[in-house]
Formats: sequence, C-alpha cells, structure tokens
Amino acid sequence: MKQNRRPVEESWLNPLGEDEQGPDAKGMYIWVILAGGPVWDIAHGRSHPLWAAWAVTAVCAVLYIVTVQLAFAGSRRAERLFLPLLAATTIAAAVFFHGNWTYLLVMLAIAMGVAVQGRWLPVLLIALVLTALGLQLAAGAGVGDTVFLMWGLFTAGLIPAIMIRLWDAIRELKHTREELAHAAVSEERLRFSRDLHDLLGHTLSVMVVKAEAVRRLAHKDPDGAARQAADIEQIGREALTEVRAAVTGYRGRGLTAELESARAVLADADIDLTIRTPVVRLPPETDALLGWAVREGVTNVIRHSGARSCEIDLGGSGDLVLEVRDDGASATGPARRGNGLVGLGERVAAADGTLDAGPRPGGGFLLRVTLPEQGENA
Repeated sequence: MKQNRRPVEESWLNPLGEDEQGPDAKGMYIWVILAGGPVWDIAHGRSHPLWAAWAVTAVCAVLYIVTVQLAFAGSRRAERLFLPLLAATTIAAAVFFHGNWTYLLVMLAIAMGVAVQGRWLPVLLIALVLTALGLQLAAGAGVGDTVFLMWGLFTAGLIPAIMIRLWDAIRELKHTREELAHAAVSEERLRFSRDLHDLLGHTLSVMVVKAEAVRRLAHKDPDGAARQAADIEQIGREALTEVRAAVTGYRGRGLTAELESARAVLADADIDLTIRTPVVRLPPETDALLGWAVREGVTNVIRHSGARSCEIDLGGSGDLVLEVRDDGASATGPARRGNGLVGLGERVAAADGTLDAGPRPGGGFLLRVTLPEQGENA
C-alpha cells in the first residue's frame, strides 16, 4: 500500500501551523504499555516457562516500536515484514499463554492502523477480531468480555488510521491554500504590469509626438512650440500622478469588489465571514486603498492564521477605521511583517493614515487601517 507518513521527529498532536505538525511515531510509542498485561501475568506466576514469557513479551514490544517507526518513515518493510512478524508473535503468544496476553492483540491492531492503508485495513482488522473471538470461545470467556475485546480491537486499529488520513488531508488543504495565494499574487503582478504598460505606453507615445512637433516648430513658430511644450509638461504631470496612483494601489478593484472576493475565498476555505460596513461614498483613492487592506488581511487569514472565523468592520467616528480580525492561532512576541504588510503600510502612510497589525489580546490577529475622515454616509 502507498505510504504517506509524517517525519518521525514531529510531535504527536499540535495545531497545524507553519511547521505542519501532526501525528508521528513517538506519539504511538506509548501504546507499548499494553505489553503490561503479559508482564502482570508473569509477575503473578500465571505464565510458564518464565524465560519464554519474558522473551516473547520483549520481542513483541520491540516489533511494535520498529513497525510504527518504519511506518511513519514511509518504509515498505513495516507492512511487508515487521507487521507480519508482530502478528505471528502476538497471536501465538495469546494462544499459548492465554489470560492478559490478549492485550498484545490490541497493540497489534494499533500497529495495523498505523502501517496499513487502503481497503486492506478493514479486512485485516476483521480477521484479527475473528481470531480474538476464537481465542475467547476456546478459553470459555464471557459474552461481555468477548464483545468488549472485539470492539476494542476494531476501534484500536481504525482510530489511528482515521487520524493519520485526517492530518494528511489537512496538510494537503493547507498547501492548496498557499498555492492559491501565490497564484493570486502572480495574477496581481500581471494585472499591475498590464496597467502600467497601458498607462505609460499611450502617454509616452503622445509625449514623443508632441516633442517632435516642438523640434519642428522651434525655429519657425516659437509660440506654437511653446504651446506644445506646455502640453508635454501637462501630460507628464498627469502621467506622474497616474503612475503614483498605480504604484500605491489606487488603481485596485475597490472596497466593494474586494469584500465580495473575500466572501468567496473565505467560504472556499471554510472560514466564517462577518462584514459590518456602512454605505459610504469614498474617493477613488480611499476606496482602492481600503480594498487593498481587505485583500492583504484576508490573504493573511488564509495563509497564516488557521482561523475558523473572520470579521471585517468599517466605521469610526471622525477617522475612517477598517479592521480585519480572525480567531486563529495568536503569535507570540512582536508581529513579523511580510512584504504585503510592509507595502500596505507604505500606501497607508502616503494617505496620511496609520496601520496596526499584530496578535489580539484574546487570541487571533488584528489588522487595523485608520484614515482621515473622507466621504459621507449615503
């Protein structure tokens, strides 16, 4: 079967953050304690010969640890070699010694859940359950004990397999989100390049034509040449303003469009979104800047927070305040600003506003953009 395991050095259960920690072999070692059942019988003189009982117990414990270790390392030997050896040893021990040696079958079921994936796992667990049923009937065990053992064996093998597959799915989803975020950044770069090309291409072409006219009229018609030069100056100033607007993000899609995009993106990421924004008339520059802030905040929520819910608020008395909050894992220490937040901070500063971004006291992350009051309620 295909093996897809976590590196063995990661911890057993941690929130899925940037280090993508999940189940690992060390977290499964604890179940070697199930070998305590045979040890209990040996200590009370119920397993003979003692040397054989001690040797079998040690072999079962070692085989279990090796099987789990190799399974999480992705080695095929776990399933093809060490798991069959563990199965043969534990079943033979349970048949020969009886009593609490059936605990070894539970340890075997856990090893199956870790090492075996796909359709064969239920088949092997059912075979193990039927084997345990035969052992219990041969030993004259009660119905309650028999049912309890059979149910315990099946769930002991099924639960580890489910958890491993769940963490694999979460990891794949996280990687998919990151790829989507990178694709969005690439698309935005292409859009900006196209905008800048369209803007400068037309403007520079006009300026070249007028500069040629200036050169032709310089000696024959100084007044006409001066008018053409004045046109070049005006066009240059307008182009400079438009370029600045493009560079600072003022030619973005705007707040309304980014809020609609945030609804779709967060819904795809299974993150609940609450939006509280009044109906306001904003200057194009402010509208586009707030749209950039929403885009950056939502990108951070998807890529870094692991959040389940997000809130976007726009309001404030006097100054205009936009907040993007989430309930994801809160960072410790000073917040690290990536290129996105740095660029957004520069745009906000150019508009005489302020940007605050960092962990919230109650958990989660907060991005707040404050701008001087602009626009009126509709």
